[in-house]
Amino acid sequence: MVKIILGFFSYTLMLLSQPHSPSLKLQQNCFVCHQTQEIPSELIYRRYLMKYSTHRVIKTTLLEYLQNPKKKNSIMPKQFFIKFPFKEKSDLNMTELEQSIDDYLDYFDVTKKLVLPSF
Repeated sequence: MVKIILGFFSYTLMLLSQPHSPSLKLQQNCFVCHQTQEIPSELIYRRYLMKYSTHRVIKTTLLEYLQNPKKKNSIMPKQFFIKFPFKEKSDLNMTELEQSIDDYLDYFDVTKKLVLPSF
């Protein structure tokens, strides 16, 4: 009986820990360049999360940066721009930009990666 319960528990954890794939728009609008230029998207997300901590503030800050990409608007240190190319201004309209940011935040959301036991 214990083996069955442990097996079911392990299977459930395995299913919950499966990474989900990014939306097609996020893949086309963001990750294509990030992967080509080897820019660490998850590292950038974590820096925003450590500094701003809420999705609302992260979204606002990312939106400001993508509309006006300058070093002073970036959360990344100066050394980052020595290794990686500087971002061009986004050509997405406001709706597409907001949707891409929402998809980005949803894709890297750390709370979805946590496996908490239910009691």
